[in-house]
Amino acid sequence: MYRTGDLARWTASGELTYLGRTDDQVKLRGYRIELGEVEAAVRNLAGIRQAAVTVREDRPGDRRLIAYVVTDAPTDPATLRDALRTTLPEHMVPAAVVTLDTLPLTVNGKLDRTALPAPGGTATGAGRAPRTVREALLCDLFAEVLGVETVGVDDGFFDLGGHSLLATRLASRVRDELGVELPVRSVFEHPTVAGLVRRLDPASEVRPPVRAVERPAEVPLSFAQRRLWFLGHFDGPSATYNIPLALSLTGDLDREALAAALRDVVDRHESLRTVFPDTDGRPRQLVLEASALGLELPVTEVTEDGLPDALSAAACHAFDLTADVPLKADLFALAPDRHVLHLLVHHIAADGASLAPLARDLSTAYAARRLARTPDWEPLRVQYADYTLWQQEVLGSEDDPDSKVSAQLEHWRTALADLPRS
Repeated sequence: MYRTGDLARWTASGELTYLGRTDDQVKLRGYRIELGEVEAAVRNLAGIRQAAVTVREDRPGDRRLIAYVVTDAPTDPATLRDALRTTLPEHMVPAAVVTLDTLPLTVNGKLDRTALPAPGGTATGAGRAPRTVREALLCDLFAEVLGVETVGVDDGFFDLGGHSLLATRLASRVRDELGVELPVRSVFEHPTVAGLVRRLDPASEVRPPVRAVERPAEVPLSFAQRRLWFLGHFDGPSATYNIPLALSLTGDLDREALAAALRDVVDRHESLRTVFPDTDGRPRQLVLEASALGLELPVTEVTEDGLPDALSAAACHAFDLTADVPLKADLFALAPDRHVLHLLVHHIAADGASLAPLARDLSTAYAARRLARTPDWEPLRVQYADYTLWQQEVLGSEDDPDSKVSAQLEHWRTALADLPRS
C-alpha cells in the first residue's frame, strides 16, 4: 500500500512478516552483496537476538562490512565470524562484529544506521608479543596496513578487518621492508604473524622496484587498463566503471581556491590527465599537460531534496576514454555555507584505494591555495606510466614463450580448457 522500501509478505493467517529492505544491495570489492542475506545468516547463529549489517568507510577508500548484534549472553566476536564462515562465502563475512545492548532506532522505530558506532580498531590483545626482529617488523606492518595500534603474533589479519586489497598492500610492504617476496595467497593460508613469518624465504627472487624510467614514444597500457579500454570500446561510453566520491563541505568556501587545488591535484597525478587514443586498434597512454586542460569546477545550486538526483546524474556521466580525461568535478551549492563536491573518476585511472590519497592531496592543495600559495609537497617518485613499463619488464612479452606472462596465460588455458564454450 505504501512504497516504503520495506520487503514484507502476508502469511496464511493474515499477518504481515517483515523481511528486510528492497534497497540493501551493496557492491564491495567487486562483489554484489545483499545485506539482508548477511543479516539473516547472523540472526540464525545461536544466542543472537537482533542483528544489523552495514558497510562503513571509517578510513577513506577502505569500505568494510560490519555486523552489529544484540546477544543473550557475552559472545566472542571472533567466534561469531568463524561460525559465519560455515554458511557464507568469505567476501560476505563481516570484517568485524560489534556487540550492542540494543540497536539504535529512529523515531519511526526503524534501524538508525547513522547511530551505529564505529567498530573498535584494536587487536585482541591475547596474542603473544614478537620474539624476533622479523616478527616485530611483521607486527608493525600488520598494524600499519590495518590501521590499528598494535598487533600480536597470534592475531589474525582478517579477524582485524583485513581483506584481499589490504592483503595485497601487506605483500607490497613486506617486499619493501624485508626484501622478500610474499605471495598474497600466503596471507590467506597463514593469516597470523606467527604463521606467516615461517613462509618468508630470504632466498626468494625479489622483483625490481618500480622506478621512474625514460618514456618511449608510445606508452602502452597496463593489463588492467587494457581490459577497461576494451570494455569501453566493446560497450561504448557508459557509467559502469565510474567511481564517485561526494564530499560534504561546511563553512566558508573559497571556490576559486578549490578550483585551483583541483588543478594542482590533476597536475600532480598523471593518471588523472591521461587519455587513451589508439593507432590501428593498438591503444596507448597519452599524458596531457595540465596547463592545456582548462579544467573547470562548475557550480550548481540545488535544494536538499534535489541533491540525491543531482549527485546521481553527475555519477552517470559517460567518459570517452579516447578524448576525455578520466576525472570530472562538480560543486553543488545548498547554501552559502553548505556545499557538496562531487568527484567522478573512471576506473581506468583509479580504484577504491585511490580515493584516500585523492582526498588527502586535494585537502593539502586547498589549504595552500586559501593562503595564496602553491602546495608544498614532494614530487611523486613514480607515476602510473612508470608502473606500466615496470609491469612489462617484470612479466615480459606474450610473444616470448619463456616469459612470466606466457607461463601465466598457459596456466589459465589449461585450467579453463574443459569449461563449456557456450
